[in-house]
Amino acid sequence: MTLRVLLLGGTSEIGLAIVGALRLPAGTQVVLAGRDTQRLESAGKALADAGLAVSVARYDATDVASHQAFADSVSAKGVPDLVIAATGVLISQAVVAADVPQAASMITTNFTGHVTTLLAFAALMRARGSGTIVVLSSVAAIRPRKFNSVYGAAKAGLDAFARGLADELHGTGVGMLLVRPGFVAGRMTEGMAPAPLATTPPAVGAAVAAALDPATLRARRTGVVWVPVPLAGLATVMRLIPRPLWRKLER
Repeated sequence: MTLRVLLLGGTSEIGLAIVGALRLPAGTQVVLAGRDTQRLESAGKALADAGLAVSVARYDATDVASHQAFADSVSAKGVPDLVIAATGVLISQAVVAADVPQAASMITTNFTGHVTTLLAFAALMRARGSGTIVVLSSVAAIRPRKFNSVYGAAKAGLDAFARGLADELHGTGVGMLLVRPGFVAGRMTEGMAPAPLATTPPAVGAAVAAALDPATLRARRTGVVWVPVPLAGLATVMRLIPRPLWRKLER
């Protein structure tokens, strides 16, 4: 059986690190989806050199009306065995506070677009009776802070949606893996000071790959993958900090 993998956000460092860490067998069909087909093709070269059958598909996370048709088009050649939802943008709080349309764009890209796209693919996977969805959340979803309230709110919404969808899919043969990395040092965060328990795209990729069966791409277990693992303890502490003190935190 030829495996099919769809990466939403096909130029995402974390998403590509996940695909690379999976060590997929030669001939696996990988679809890189995003807005810039030239960048997608460039990102796919290393995967193609590894023996994977790479194709690109134009996908705009903000064009929510097109997502059902996109899912149907991608699945016409076979419903993906694995969908990795890695689409995302990080715009500073100062910028979105001064430019409301950019705030709306970040929310649509990081939250709304995932909902409309994953609902479409979840229905197709459920009809087949198998499949795995990987959703990239963030520790920012646990308790948004004053310097990232819009980004944190979008991630919190995505995190809640993924947990609810996982419950809805329970027993259907479709698995959900929710990934909560900490600060990820990469292109998106370039120039920013790392937060405690920072991680890297390769580390996230390795953690996700370890949670999936390499032969079938099914989740070995459903639930949450924290990267790094001690971040789960820090998140518990974050929830307990009194709000007056939380307001004073700068990072």
